[in-house]
Amino acid sequence: MTLGSRRRQQDWALHAYRQVAEVPQGKRNEYRITVNDLGANVLRTGLAGAVAVLEREEKRGGGLVLTHLAAASIAGLVPATGSDLGARVRGLGLDEYMIATREVLQVATWLRRAVQATFDEG
Repeated sequence: MTLGSRRRQQDWALHAYRQVAEVPQGKRNEYRITVNDLGANVLRTGLAGAVAVLEREEKRGGGLVLTHLAAASIAGLVPATGSDLGARVRGLGLDEYMIATREVLQVATWLRRAVQATFDEG
């Protein structure tokens, strides 16, 4: 792992822990489910498909996860907001889509780790 790559991982880890810490208590269970499904959804349906699921599940944790992904400085998606992340993903060229997919998987891993480390079991 190169120094630059390690730094990106550190930034994503800090980002994930900060974002997860701000999830309201009443939304934590839905958020946990959504974050746990995110990586598998990206692998199963691709980045665009996984983002479409988050858009569809906006009220049940998807909107918050979209916002957290948009704020993670993912290549090809900066600047993005939770509300336009889907359109930006669908507008990427092939190379940018592949890089963004890889980075979203890494951010999803950090979000999942942060949830596991900080949320009470429930």
